[in-house]
Amino acid sequence: MHNILLNSLNEALKAISVSTELIEEELKPHLDTVLTALLEKKKDAAVDIVRSGILPTLAQALQSRSSLSCQVALLVAEMAREATVREPCIEAGLVKALVPHLNSSDQEMLLNTGRAIGRICFDNIHQQDQLVQSGVIPRLVSIMKEYPDNDLLVNVCLLALCNLADLDCAREALVEQDVADTLILQLKRAPDAERRHVILEILSSLGESDPLKLQFAESGVPEALSLMIQNLQGHSDPHDLCSVKIASNLIVSLLLGDESMQKCFGEGSGVVYQDILSWLQSSNTQLQLSGALAIANFARNDNNCVKMLDLGVVPHILTLLEQHVDEGDVSVQHAGLSALRNLAIPATNKVRMLEDGVTERIKSLLRTDMPPVQFKLLGMLRMMVDGQEGAALKLGRDAMLLARIMEWCQAKDHTGVRGEASRLLAALIRHSRSPEVVCAVARADGVRHLISMATSEHVIMQNEALVALAIASAVDIESMKDPFSEAELLPMLKNMLDDPVGAVEVKFSALGLICTLANSGVMRDELNSVNIKESLNILADHSSSKLATQASSILTLLSNTS
Repeated sequence: MHNILLNSLNEALKAISVSTELIEEELKPHLDTVLTALLEKKKDAAVDIVRSGILPTLAQALQSRSSLSCQVALLVAEMAREATVREPCIEAGLVKALVPHLNSSDQEMLLNTGRAIGRICFDNIHQQDQLVQSGVIPRLVSIMKEYPDNDLLVNVCLLALCNLADLDCAREALVEQDVADTLILQLKRAPDAERRHVILEILSSLGESDPLKLQFAESGVPEALSLMIQNLQGHSDPHDLCSVKIASNLIVSLLLGDESMQKCFGEGSGVVYQDILSWLQSSNTQLQLSGALAIANFARNDNNCVKMLDLGVVPHILTLLEQHVDEGDVSVQHAGLSALRNLAIPATNKVRMLEDGVTERIKSLLRTDMPPVQFKLLGMLRMMVDGQEGAALKLGRDAMLLARIMEWCQAKDHTGVRGEASRLLAALIRHSRSPEVVCAVARADGVRHLISMATSEHVIMQNEALVALAIASAVDIESMKDPFSEAELLPMLKNMLDDPVGAVEVKFSALGLICTLANSGVMRDELNSVNIKESLNILADHSSSKLATQASSILTLLSNTS
């Protein structure tokens, strides 16, 4: 049987190759034979077809738009399953010959053409770009609109869009096509998880474009995704869980656009926002994560933050965090803390969140060993004390918190945690301005960490440290004396003033600390012993009038009291 099939294939190929005219009646039986060999998966049939040299004839048959076109398109589609023959198909002009047939009104012709083009151009960026330039995007969308119930045809169009969706030129073309409505319709009628995933993949890829983000939000894509998630909740099938994950991630991604985010928020009454609140209370960890990330995105707008606090979102996030304290999901904790931090940015929210005991409840996370959670927790606490004297005083006197901060100030393997711990320490002093807090920090051996922070490569951290040290010196110089001497603070300050490339704002903050020390009288001798006046004299002629004035006033102070 194999030999008979082989012989008949060879004879058919030979007959097609020697034909000089496209006489349909003569070619059709030979094409049938070739197609049968492909459909019956005859070994190397596709390669044999290429070697026979009939590809130009096939292209010619397609260009002539004869009754053989549909059969030839099917033959090419079956042949192009083999990756090795795709380049020869391109070289023979088959793609160019096939593209016009996407305008056919025959659904079988459209199906065969779509499959043929899709397989030939799979994983070929140049050819895909050429397809987009030739205008296939509007046609693919039109076919899905014209034949929404033809599942095979719709699937071919979706797979084609999926392959093209990463191209910028394809995204630009799709902005004009109102593709969202078509994709939503197909998502709602998707017969299986495989179809769902193709549509979700297209939406995810297109959702990276800002114009399409807004178009999607206005066309109801987030609502459709949210409804799909709602319908799949409680399912244990891995494919359904995967759909939930992709869809919830996509909603979070769409919220990255400011306009699309506001549309979904809908002043706190939007369907998507309401559904996201329910995700925070879900038993599905993926939905919990996406819910927390979504709240963090909504909280990029101060008005949203105030509204969400009014609507009671904070207790949901706190409960979620507490569920994950021990052996919990690090990503959920990280996202939950990000959401709380963003919600705490407006000053009015800070006050309300402090009154609601937020800092007390999140302190349960202090026992975490996970650096990403430690980092976010420290940032959250720093945000809570920003401009809040009472909160800074309360946290600054908390021995357990200070002990943990000291541990994290020495985190060897995580510079981010180390930096955030030092910044929180500085913030406690800066915002409380309390002798009690300064004394507690000194007792906990925190001054050396602030001095170390003052030499950071980040100007903002240097300034925060120097200001905190100046405040500490002003309110309790006795607690500062010994740590300053042990850490050799004064030589370090002199080096800062002398640094030819040092930032002006850092030098100014350093002068503020030196001024405090000079005023105290306790460390005046030490200031003279490092010859600080020499540095001040140089700065008194600095091009920055602010620096020069401050340096001159300190020189006067030191001279009057020497």
